[in-house]
Amino acid sequence: MALGLVGKKIGMSREFLDSGTSVPVTVVRVEKGRVIDVYSKEKNGYSAVKLGFLKIKTSKLTKPMKGFYTKKNTEPKRILKEYRIEKTDDYKVGSEVGLELLKDVKFVDVRSKTIGKGFAGPMKRWNFSGLRATHGVSVSHRSHGSTGQRQDPGKVFKNKKMAGHMGSKFRTLLNLEIIKSDTENNLIYIKGSIPGSKNSTVFLRKSVKVITKKTMFEKEKVTKQVQTSAKKPAAKTEPKKDESKKTPEKKDEKKK
Repeated sequence: MALGLVGKKIGMSREFLDSGTSVPVTVVRVEKGRVIDVYSKEKNGYSAVKLGFLKIKTSKLTKPMKGFYTKKNTEPKRILKEYRIEKTDDYKVGSEVGLELLKDVKFVDVRSKTIGKGFAGPMKRWNFSGLRATHGVSVSHRSHGSTGQRQDPGKVFKNKKMAGHMGSKFRTLLNLEIIKSDTENNLIYIKGSIPGSKNSTVFLRKSVKVITKKTMFEKEKVTKQVQTSAKKPAAKTEPKKDESKKTPEKKDEKKK
C-alpha cells in the first residue's frame, strides 16, 4: 500500500487539449502531510507511517492529544491517517510529504463525503414513483406505502427503503484520471466530478486496481496519428512503358 494525500475541493473547471476537446475537471488543493510517527516490524509488529494533515488550534485539542503532540514535538494536525507500507527508511518524524507522491500516477481513487440533503421522503431519497393521484387514494400521493407485515413477523426489517436522512455519507470513486498537476500551487486537476461541496475534505490515493484503459492524452495521440496518415497523399506510380513498341537501336554504320 502506498501513501495517500488529503486535500480540499475548490470547485470544477475545464481543460482544453491540443485538439480542442474540452475535459471537465475538479480542482483539488492538496495539503502537505507531516510525518507524525513511523512504525517498524521489530517494535510494533507492522511497518507503517502516520501522517497529519490540516492545521488546528491547540485550544481545540483534548488533553490526551496535547500530550501526544508535545511528546512528538510537532505542531497539531486535524486529520491523522496511517498508511501501511513495506519500506519506512525514507521517512522520518517531522518530514513533509506533498504532491510529488502522485508524480507518475495516472489514475487515483477519491473518497469524500456527499452533500447532505437533510430529511427526505422516499420519492426523493429512493426514486419511488409514489401512489396514484386518483379518487380514494386520499392525501398520500408521495408516501411509500406499506412497510411491514402483520402479526408474523410483526416488524420492519432492517435496510428497508423509507424516508430518512439523505446524503452526508462517505463515497469512494475509483480510477479517476489525473489531467494535470500544479506542484507550485499544490493543485491537482482530476477528470470528472467528486462527491461533496466546495471546501469539503477529499482523500486521495493511488488507484488500487490494475488499469489498462488509455488516458485522454494517449487517445489524442492515436487520433493525431490517424489524421496525419489520412492526410498524406498517395505515392504516384509511373506508367510502365510498353517494351514491344520500342524502336530498334541504330547500329553504328562505321566499321572499324
